[in-house]
Amino acid sequence: MAALSSLSLAGCGWKLAEVRANSNTNEQRDQLYIFTWTQYTDNQLLKTFSTQTGMKVLADVYDSNDVMLAKLQAGGGGTYSIINPSDYMVQKMVDKGLLTEINRDRLIGLDNLFPRFQNPSYDPNNRYSIPFNWGTTGLLYNSEKIKDAPQDWDYLWQNQEQLNQRMTLLNDVREVMGATLRMLGYSYNSKNEQEIKQAYEKLKALKPAIARFDTDAWQNQILAGDLLVAMCYSADAVKISQENPKLKYVIPRSGSSLWTDTIVIPKTAPNQAGAYAWINMILQPEIAAQITQRLNISTPNSVGFDLLPKPVQNNLNLFPPESLLRNCERVSPVGEFEEVYERYWTQLTSS
Repeated sequence: MAALSSLSLAGCGWKLAEVRANSNTNEQRDQLYIFTWTQYTDNQLLKTFSTQTGMKVLADVYDSNDVMLAKLQAGGGGTYSIINPSDYMVQKMVDKGLLTEINRDRLIGLDNLFPRFQNPSYDPNNRYSIPFNWGTTGLLYNSEKIKDAPQDWDYLWQNQEQLNQRMTLLNDVREVMGATLRMLGYSYNSKNEQEIKQAYEKLKALKPAIARFDTDAWQNQILAGDLLVAMCYSADAVKISQENPKLKYVIPRSGSSLWTDTIVIPKTAPNQAGAYAWINMILQPEIAAQITQRLNISTPNSVGFDLLPKPVQNNLNLFPPESLLRNCERVSPVGEFEEVYERYWTQLTSS
């Protein structure tokens, strides 16, 4: 890690300085505000950026894509120059006119990405977004108290009595509805209202046993032993299982979501120069490797991946084999059916 740190300081500075020097002098250049997921930054990353650019960087966090979007649409996003939406949210934000098209000439290191991330279906040719992290959604369970490992989503229904008030699902309509749809044999991205209704009915039957729909707070509770199972993102599962190795992560066999969280620049960004500097820092292989090791998230940077120690490269929770990914789907925009999902989600969570 010390070696990687020294590489980052030696290798990135001139590139970030170059981007800054070529920027519009009228932009707000002394500080950068980012809006991101809780686990996607730390003091070291912020300090590295400030060292390389001279800019002060501050981070605000959110726990769901919907919370982030609602804040932007309510006019509360004008401070931010960098946001980290999930893949399916990128197209939604583009459709709403919220994002700036990326100027590829201002980026250095796009060719460091794995091929699968260079022309993603959710954003062809990375016109509006740059991949930051990827992973899966699955179940984290306490192997000390649950002897037979969950194999699929239906484990929650089959063991509802044992898990009563000791399990959580994500506070994310598309993930929760999608997982249930997949369990029923449908697509994560179904556009059939009858299928969506079936998923709602299944979840309605399970709801009395669910402690709550939660994306972050479950972590302390499962570490304390209060929860037995939590639906979660693989990035969180890796971090939590390192604190307690008895907590194990599984990708359900019927399939789950394969997601990418991205970096975008909102149209209201007050510091575009700083935004490009941030992206260029993230694209550096040494920085990408540090982020994976320090924050336990999966890098889409192939050169950064090659810098990782073998035990990290071989961590199947971080980098699952293709055999496990074949049944996974990306969460995609569903157009007018978004209203259908939201209607059933509101019924489920408010009842």
